[in-house]
Amino acid sequence: MRMQHVLARAAFLLMTLITVSLTAAVAQQASVQPYEHYAFGRLNSSTPGKVSGGLLLMGGGDRNIDSMKWFFGKAGKGHIVVISASYGEEIGQEFYHEIGGIQSAEIFVFHDRSQATDKKILDRMKKADGIFIAGGDQARYVRYWRGTPVEDIINAHVAAGKPLAGTSAGLAILGEKLYGAMDDGSIKSPEALADPLGPANTIEGDFLELSLLKGVITDSHFKERARLGRLFAFLAKGQTDRAADQPAMIGVGVDESAALAVEPDGSGSIYATEPDGYAWIVDGSGLRGITARGPLDAPRVKVTGVGPGSVVHLPSGRVDAPVFVRNYAARAGAVVEAP
Repeated sequence: MRMQHVLARAAFLLMTLITVSLTAAVAQQASVQPYEHYAFGRLNSSTPGKVSGGLLLMGGGDRNIDSMKWFFGKAGKGHIVVISASYGEEIGQEFYHEIGGIQSAEIFVFHDRSQATDKKILDRMKKADGIFIAGGDQARYVRYWRGTPVEDIINAHVAAGKPLAGTSAGLAILGEKLYGAMDDGSIKSPEALADPLGPANTIEGDFLELSLLKGVITDSHFKERARLGRLFAFLAKGQTDRAADQPAMIGVGVDESAALAVEPDGSGSIYATEPDGYAWIVDGSGLRGITARGPLDAPRVKVTGVGPGSVVHLPSGRVDAPVFVRNYAARAGAVVEAP
């Protein structure tokens, strides 16, 4: 009898444990906010124009209308799918009603990694003529999309010769290496320069694979938030595991008032809302071999400005008709212009 009692008690405890676990799982699932979906225009209409490849790298400020028309043209003036973790309906209003000239704008706002396997989202992304990655928080993009079908679809979209655009955080994730802001902060240049190999400089990899941005690290809001120093730090940490026989990485920083439109052959030109809206190309040659913690010491780093009339060639970083070519040094946690 005692043995039967013990077995009955054990069975009861096991059932209780299973019930509690299932209840917790259901509660956790119920707490996940559903993804948001907004649609504008005719989702199933034919694409009127020819779709061709290209990358639109936007600095994160007010969108330059001509650059958006370039992107819409690359998408055959067809169907744009916007993916985001922050912004939603307002982007659709802007794209479809204010800029116009496209068949549809459809927006999906993710709130959880599990949504990166949602069949409806994946089907719409596969059918998109152009994909636009909105701004917000790049750490969410890394957490939600890396290693999921969303990542695979973006890579396949570009490989198939379809255009991709990213602004702000959407630009930050496009390079071979990226600053993920995985501590949910946003490192500033002085902190990054003080300890580029430190844990706050969260450089990530194994995400998107875009051939035109191979060997590239991107950054946005560049001039306005004084981000040259932190891009130096990104390159210093991003190259610590780079083989000696590989070329140095380059950094591409884009001002808020600029958008860099890159053709399938890698040639890129600037669209700007202000005359001094540039892209900044940082040659990572002078930022290799950094192995010790502490302030960045780099005696000579070449930086080239891409402005109206310039042409940059990616992924090499060569610039025709640059607006400036400068040399900088990083000393004692600060960046200064060098002769």
